[in-house]
Amino acid sequence: MTSIKTILASAVAFSALCLPAWAQDTIKVGVLHSLSGTMAISETTLKDTMLMLIDEQNKKGGVLGKQLEAVVVDPASDWPLFAEKARELLTVQDVDVMFGCWTSVSRKSVLPVIEELNGLLFYPVQYEGEESSKNVFYTGAAPNQQAIPAVDYFLDELGVEKFALLGTDYVYPRTTNNILDAYLKSKGIAEADIFVNYTPFGHSDWSKIVSDVVALGADGKKVGVISTINGDANIGFYKELAAQGVSAEDIPVVAFSVGEEELSGLDTTNLVGHLAAWNYFMSADTPENAAFIEAWHAFIGDEKRVTNDPMEAHYIGFNMWVNAVEQAGTTDVDAVREAMWGQEFPNLTGGMAVMGTNHHLSKPVLIGEILEDGQFDIISETDPVPGDAWTDFLPASAVLTADWKDLGCGMYNTETNSCVQIKSNY
Repeated sequence: MTSIKTILASAVAFSALCLPAWAQDTIKVGVLHSLSGTMAISETTLKDTMLMLIDEQNKKGGVLGKQLEAVVVDPASDWPLFAEKARELLTVQDVDVMFGCWTSVSRKSVLPVIEELNGLLFYPVQYEGEESSKNVFYTGAAPNQQAIPAVDYFLDELGVEKFALLGTDYVYPRTTNNILDAYLKSKGIAEADIFVNYTPFGHSDWSKIVSDVVALGADGKKVGVISTINGDANIGFYKELAAQGVSAEDIPVVAFSVGEEELSGLDTTNLVGHLAAWNYFMSADTPENAAFIEAWHAFIGDEKRVTNDPMEAHYIGFNMWVNAVEQAGTTDVDAVREAMWGQEFPNLTGGMAVMGTNHHLSKPVLIGEILEDGQFDIISETDPVPGDAWTDFLPASAVLTADWKDLGCGMYNTETNSCVQIKSNY
């Protein structure tokens, strides 16, 4: 005969099996950032940013009545591993959305996986454009929101006549510099006055390259450096500039991948006056930014920790995703994608970010000058600029447009009125 005690024990055991499945029903958010390797200097902070945003949202009650659960993986600055980790997040961890990648080669690695499995990625870093996937929302800058305005500043404000395009050897710098090469030539800069050089990730010996840049100005023409150098290679580059006595007044550098986080590990004494082009700087004087910085310092437990542009991109993208999920009433990727079109959320620098149907944000362009404390003096700011997925300065791209709402295509040829779909092969 079964005792009352046994029956009660069985009931408790049954409850223990059933209740956690109900109580722990969460919406899983994949965090796909390098926590080791050459890109950890930049990406670890973005992982922490996502944990902060998820924590804040959970304190507000979560999304659709459920708590958010961060699922963090480390692709370790290994580009093929990004694809493996993305597949793991989607098929093993069953995440509803992913926030991650920094380099374009990592994004290109992930792209065929999320398109195959119909995942959703929010990509928070400036990039080369020439892409619009239905499975990606690009919350960083396209070339027309960073690279082109930076070159215009060099031409119009600093009188630069010769350009050194220095980049890390992968798709983002190469494609961006192809665009800038064509743009500079359209502005009357001769081919002989454009010096292009690529170095591998983690490159450390900059002596000859900096010497070559200095030699470019031997004829007295003003030289400027456009830097698409990524990761910890920047440390050696700026140290070599200082070692050779190159000041910002002599040869200004505008960087697209150096922000507050990278400068926090450098002696910036000799970098004062060099520039960076982003859509956000920590020094922006707005109530929204002050609140964001306060929340970041409280979460991370260190008031010396800085904020930067990709953090703002995650902040905007995450909050747009939350609003889109609430609007759609589901985390279903197709429904959320449609709800994302036209989403608006305040920038931390003032004004409103708007998500276009080409999956790119409308954002202001800021030029900042490096100060001794590693912060930036904002010396130029535009009105919000819609992100352009396809550049106007490469003939094959000038005829392309992206519109996932009305055209249902990320690569629409306006001359043939047809949608071109190219399978990712990275």
